[in-house]
Amino acid sequence: MSDMITQIGSKLTDLATEFNVVAHNLSNSNTIGFKRRVNSFARSLAVQGVGMQAANGDEINLRTTYDFTQGNMRITGRSLDFALHGKGFFMLETPEGPLYTRNGAFALDENGQIVDSSGRIVAGESGAISVPNTISILDLKVGTDGNILANGAAIGKFKLVDFKENEEDLMAVGASCFKAPEGVVGEEAEKLIVKQGFQEQSNVKLVEELVDMIMVSRLYEANMKFIAVKRDVSKSLMSVANS
Repeated sequence: MSDMITQIGSKLTDLATEFNVVAHNLSNSNTIGFKRRVNSFARSLAVQGVGMQAANGDEINLRTTYDFTQGNMRITGRSLDFALHGKGFFMLETPEGPLYTRNGAFALDENGQIVDSSGRIVAGESGAISVPNTISILDLKVGTDGNILANGAAIGKFKLVDFKENEEDLMAVGASCFKAPEGVVGEEAEKLIVKQGFQEQSNVKLVEELVDMIMVSRLYEANMKFIAVKRDVSKSLMSVANS
C-alpha cells in the first residue's frame, strides 16, 4: 500500500509539472517565435489508468520536449521585422555565448547595429551588422537568403543556423531563445527563407492546450480521490484488526 501511494504521489508531482507546462504554453500563445513545450505523460497516464502501472511493469516518466514546427506568418510591413520559413534560427551574440531564436522582431541600437528586443546583437556571417546612420531603415532590403542591402549596397548577411538532428538538445533560456549544450554545434541553415516585414507567430495550438489542461486537471483529481479511498480502506482494515 505504501509503495502504491508513493508511486501515485510521484505521478501527482509530474501532473502538476505538466499543468505548469500547459499554462506556460497558453501564456505565450501570442509571443513572437515561441515554440511550445510538449509532454506525453498525461496522455500515457490516461491510457494506463488511475492508480495503475504500465502493462510491462515500468513506470511512465515525465519527459518534456520542444515542438519546433513552423508557426503562422503575420505581415507587419516593418522593415526590421523578419520571419523564418523552414528549419533554423537567427543567432544572437551575448557575453555568455551564442543564443538562437526564431523571434525576428529587431531594432537598431545607438551604434546602428541590428539587435533583438533585449539589445543583444544579431549575428551576421562576418560579425555584427551595422547600418550606416545615413541610411533610413526604410531603405533596408533583405533577400530571402538573409543578405542585407542598404540603399542597394550590401552591408552584411544574417548568420542562420540549423541543428538538424540535434534540435532536441537545445535548452530554452527565455524570451523565445535557446542555448546549445556544450559540444553541440549548429550548421549553416539550408533552404531557410527570410521574410522581411513578417513575424512568425507562436506555434501554440490553443484548443489542444485547453484540452490537455482539462485532461491533466481531471487526472490529478482522480488520482487524489484514489489516494483518499485507499487511505480510508486502510483505516477501516486497521480498525477491524484492532477491534
